[in-house]
Amino acid sequence: MKYILYFLGLAALFASCSTDNFEPTCTGTTISFASEVKPIIDSKCSTNSGCHASGSRHGVYTSYSAITADQSDISRVIKNGSMPEQGSLSTNEKNTILCWIEGGAVNN
Repeated sequence: MKYILYFLGLAALFASCSTDNFEPTCTGTTISFASEVKPIIDSKCSTNSGCHASGSRHGVYTSYSAITADQSDISRVIKNGSMPEQGSLSTNEKNTILCWIEGGAVNN
């Protein structure tokens, strides 16, 4: 009985720590990598934050090819709210990145 209560307590703790599971609202408009997505990645993930900048052991997000290579991971961590570690993304920024990925992650 003691172990069951312990297990239920742990389950409740983990459930209370769950993340948001953000789902984007995409309008079907084309999102520009160069003028919309890259500036967000630069300011929140790579160049200005240093987390995914050149030389990072966390993956480098300074080029289109590097970002698209990790697009499924990027989508997952934005949706579950675990990234960025420093600061946060607005709903608009989340939508921009996630809808760009869902729209085929075009290099435009």
